[in-house]
Amino acid sequence: MGKVCAIFGGSRGIGKAVAELLAQKGCRLAIIARNLDVAQSTARNLGAGHLALSCDVSSEQEVHKTFEEMQRNLGPINYLVNAAGINRDGLLLRTKTEDMIAQIHTNLLGTMLTCKAAVKVMIQQQGGAIVNIGFIHTEMTAHLEEDQLKKAILLGRFGEPHEVAQAVVFLLESSYVTGSVLVVDGGLQLMT
Repeated sequence: MGKVCAIFGGSRGIGKAVAELLAQKGCRLAIIARNLDVAQSTARNLGAGHLALSCDVSSEQEVHKTFEEMQRNLGPINYLVNAAGINRDGLLLRTKTEDMIAQIHTNLLGTMLTCKAAVKVMIQQQGGAIVNIGFIHTEMTAHLEEDQLKKAILLGRFGEPHEVAQAVVFLLESSYVTGSVLVVDGGLQLMT
């Protein structure tokens, strides 16, 4: 039986690319997104034995229920991938306070809540791996000024979800890598 992996934000972008790689490796996946229909479509396309769930990661109660359902249907999780996020970028003076709060609740609090729930399970089974995804060019960031941003990247292009997915799978499967930050940015940090 393959490892069990929960992928929050697994219905599109980087999360979907990670799901595709892990499915090829025989993992049993929980594809979790706010939109259940899209999560179900992604899970179906991966083949049999995968679970689709809807969850608002900013709600501790929903996260708790999601982990209970995963455990009931797939067993205890071995891997957690946090790829869920929202982007409400804009000029600070024009950004509504509720947009800032929504971003913090989803991108920061949501990640913390899913990690908290996963760590409880992983401590009981004495092992597991968690990867939290940062910012990369996906449909969520498509509205940003691409030409300006590309000039700041050494490779002169944005990374693709499948390129980040390879790094995520490496971290999940590396039993002696812990507490690390792996920068997958095409040389962006080298240019700043």
